Amino acid sequence: MKEKVVLAYSGGLDTTVIIPWLKENYDCEVIAVCVNVGQGKEIDGLEERALSTGASKLYIEDVTDEFIDDYVIPTMQAGAIYERKYLLGTSMARPPIAKRLVEIALQEGATSICHGATGKGNDQVRFELTVKALAPQIRIIAPWRIWDIQSREDAIAYLDARNIPAPMKKGDTYSRDRNLWHLSHEGLELEDPACEPNYDKLLQMSVSPEKAPDAPTYVEIEFEKGFPVKLNGNSMKASEMLEALNEIGGKNGIGIVDIVENRVVGMKSRGVYETPGGAILYAAHQELEYLCLDKQTLAYKNTLSIKFAELVYSGEWFTPLREALTAFVDSTQQTITGTVKLKLYKGNIIPAGATSKYSLYNESIASFTTGELYNHHDAEGFINLFGLPLKVRAMMKQANEDVK
Repeated sequence: MKEKVVLAYSGGLDTTVIIPWLKENYDCEVIAVCVNVGQGKEIDGLEERALSTGASKLYIEDVTDEFIDDYVIPTMQAGAIYERKYLLGTSMARPPIAKRLVEIALQEGATSICHGATGKGNDQVRFELTVKALAPQIRIIAPWRIWDIQSREDAIAYLDARNIPAPMKKGDTYSRDRNLWHLSHEGLELEDPACEPNYDKLLQMSVSPEKAPDAPTYVEIEFEKGFPVKLNGNSMKASEMLEALNEIGGKNGIGIVDIVENRVVGMKSRGVYETPGGAILYAAHQELEYLCLDKQTLAYKNTLSIKFAELVYSGEWFTPLREALTAFVDSTQQTITGTVKLKLYKGNIIPAGATSKYSLYNESIASFTTGELYNHHDAEGFINLFGLPLKVRAMMKQANEDVK
């Protein structure tokens, strides 16, 4: 019986080449697996393409709700943003994809999992760390680190020599990754950081802010314990809400990010990300936390979010530290229940009010009008104690002229 290899299959150029390459170099049965995380029409026609190029079967596995509920929302609750810009769209999708690959490999009795990530990118790390964490006995095959193919032109020539139609032509498009959370763009003129992106040609989920409507759009999002449950008063699951917010945000030019980021492997890369619905959810959730979290917890959570983002970006989802950080975040979300209203206008997300029964804002204390809970005279003693170290140091400097 031939060895079985499970291939992470997208139907793009790389994975189209990988199927015949695996059969020629490993004399194996190739089981193609496309894991649906909301990439839409990209899945159309995949079965015929996979079987015609030599796969024995194709699994199309829809894990969209799992992706949003178990990976995206916890990352949003953590406030995780990589390098202050990137909302981690591709990063979050790789662990659930790899997890499903492992499950099918075990089900099929496969000995290996193969992916089409390049040796320069982040995805090889994300896929392989997940496999190592969930099924260390499974071998990983990464063709881009083995074969002689060096470019898209080489890949197309490889297919032409075997009379296999290429799914794309030379240089006709950006390198893109789509899921329900976002759409990323790399390549072509974006490889020069000095070039302004041609948004009219580039954008697919959004319009540029200049082309957004002249009138603002209002949205109202309700959360229960940090989880989004209603949009504009209508109950819906998170994936449905995200679809709706993507459309609303896209029309208003929301969530377009141009970043030169630091990859896991050490190099910098430039990409443009569209995350219209995700940007809105992040903003709404943050407004509710401002209202409901105490000062120390919010401050500590803000520092934790940086590490959380680094773990997600690096593919370290299935690690003890990420799980521990999530446990902390979960504890902070117990009072993040309420409603947030936002105004969307030409790429901007503007707070327009938030309410919660767990709000820590107390008008009697915060108002300029003196209330029962706050005595202005108490401030003098507080300032004296709070400023004591400064006063002592100033006295020391006065007594010692050599201290600047």
